[in-house]
Amino acid sequence: MNRTKHTFLLLFFVLSEIVFAQPKIKVACVGNSITFGYGLKPEESYPTQLQTLLGDAYEVHNYGNSARTLLSKGNLPYMKEKQYRDALALNPDIVVIKLGTNDSKPMNWRFQNDFVADLTAMVMRFKQLPSHPKIYLCYPIPVFARAPHFHPEWGINDSIISNGVIPKIKTVQKKMHVQLIDLRSPFLGHQELLFDGIHPNAEGAKRLAGVICKELTVNK
Repeated sequence: MNRTKHTFLLLFFVLSEIVFAQPKIKVACVGNSITFGYGLKPEESYPTQLQTLLGDAYEVHNYGNSARTLLSKGNLPYMKEKQYRDALALNPDIVVIKLGTNDSKPMNWRFQNDFVADLTAMVMRFKQLPSHPKIYLCYPIPVFARAPHFHPEWGINDSIISNGVIPKIKTVQKKMHVQLIDLRSPFLGHQELLFDGIHPNAEGAKRLAGVICKELTVNK
């Protein structure tokens, strides 16, 4: 084979790869410190571990922001943050929303009647994107108030999460016809997966990533 023909064939194969390569599936992980990876190394956060599990066909983005609330009248509303705008700007194919833990604080839960409307507004905003992403609403993981290093002064309340936040998330999931991921059940009775009763350790983040990965790939 002469050099010119070899160069032509090489160029053809390179261009074919570019033209026919499948675009990566973009995943936006929306959430609070549990999504961000508070207390963990960057490679230990659940979005990073999710990227490893999903593989090269996916592109996972971490838009977690610590202490943020779903409630727009909360002390630190997620929808007012850059991470929310960045998640929208990504024009993702998949959105994983894990919010609600910080909404259980007394200062925030007094606005509980706005929770369904606020979550509906967030879901609607993502639904209106050109990419028309598949949206997953996540139940918050449980809180273990008797765990070592627990911070009662933060005001996070598992009873409110279980009996208040979760039913409202379920209401929105049914109303908006989106997917649901139960992240609470896999952590019940597993205080050892949370280093302070609230935030997952590396092994806990691995479990989060595993449950979410399974849901995303089963519901493709």
